[in-house]
Amino acid sequence: MPVLAPPIFLILRLGLKSLLLHKLRSGLAVLGIVIGIASMIAMVTIGEGSKQEALDQIKRLGATNIIVRSVKPPDESSAQAARSFVVDYGLIREDYDRFLSVPTVYRGLPMRVFRNEVRYLDKKIDGRIIGTTPMYAQINKLDLARGRFLSDKDEEFIDNVVVLGSNVASELFTYEDPMDKTVKLRNHFYRVVGIMASRVPTAGTGGSQAAEDFNEDVYIPLSTCRSRFGDVIFTAQAGARSAEKVQLHQITLSVHDTTQVRPTAQILKSLLEKYHKKQDWLMTVPLDLLEEAERTKLLFNILLGSIAGISLFVGGIGIMNIMLATVTERTREIGVRRALGAKRRDITLQFLIEAILMTGIGGILGMLLGRFFPDMISWIADYFFKYNIPTKVNYWSFPVAAGFSIVVGILFGLYPARRAALMDPIEALRHE
Repeated sequence: MPVLAPPIFLILRLGLKSLLLHKLRSGLAVLGIVIGIASMIAMVTIGEGSKQEALDQIKRLGATNIIVRSVKPPDESSAQAARSFVVDYGLIREDYDRFLSVPTVYRGLPMRVFRNEVRYLDKKIDGRIIGTTPMYAQINKLDLARGRFLSDKDEEFIDNVVVLGSNVASELFTYEDPMDKTVKLRNHFYRVVGIMASRVPTAGTGGSQAAEDFNEDVYIPLSTCRSRFGDVIFTAQAGARSAEKVQLHQITLSVHDTTQVRPTAQILKSLLEKYHKKQDWLMTVPLDLLEEAERTKLLFNILLGSIAGISLFVGGIGIMNIMLATVTERTREIGVRRALGAKRRDITLQFLIEAILMTGIGGILGMLLGRFFPDMISWIADYFFKYNIPTKVNYWSFPVAAGFSIVVGILFGLYPARRAALMDPIEALRHE
């Protein structure tokens, strides 16, 4: 090993000297590799950030959860309008009791969801009222900024207490402390017992799950919601009035293990089909969404890798072109070295190392550019357009990128190197 060190060190030095003799040409050849490596890392960083955000939103729904929602049938409004002013559809409390009787279901979360005006003195806001149980914050992984969430005691005694989302609290209580103040919902006053921490709104996960902005929510006990608002919700829009009778808008059910999710979902589906004569419900299984998102993530990685691979291929062609031109220019040098006793493998190694040097330098510069370029794009989008582009650095992409740059140097430098080594020494010496 010590014997080989000086020749290799000498070859490296000769290679760098050769590249520096033609700075512009070498720089342009290296630029292709820089762009290829930088684009690979940048696309992986931006793509991984977006994919991870979508996956996190699905995971927040719970991989061991099953969500059943009330859905108004398309023809329900016009059909019942002819018979009655009130449209009756969706999940009922008996459904919730039947769901909890399924052996694999260990907990359930019933919900009422509707919009209503929330008032404090002369201020008002159109909030999303959620009648639910204390388990809501745990299942949806919500954090409190102040105070507490709903309790079992609130549910049992039908208390007029409310927990406000961060946006609702800031708009109604701009310069005041909301805690223990009272807000008005319809004809009743509710004491503020908690303020939720701000949370980024979720995107809709497919057609079966709508987007949610938890910061606009107002939480009250489910028993209080039923007692104060009843099952019928009246709305007035553009001079027209309508009413809907929905006992429960959503039920979230949990099982112990992911292997129980799909069998349990089939049982719940059978119960719904048995007791609901019309399709006024919709079931969402977050585990299915999560697995589909993971498959999409894999396909997306393959696509990004293919695009980056094309960029590297183009850069490799540039390296080969430069090396072929270099071999032609240094034909006489090759002849002299062969005449002085250099073997073909020595000539091959010299030109191969020069090619690897170019791709290696390009790889290092590309990794540096690819690491910081996504952050710059994200900052520009946020500063000028108020649009958040999530990024997530995958550090495995750096050794992969380095490996790719070396492989490109070997693959595209091997042919010019072999061509130089196979030259006839006598013909090379005659070259002018």
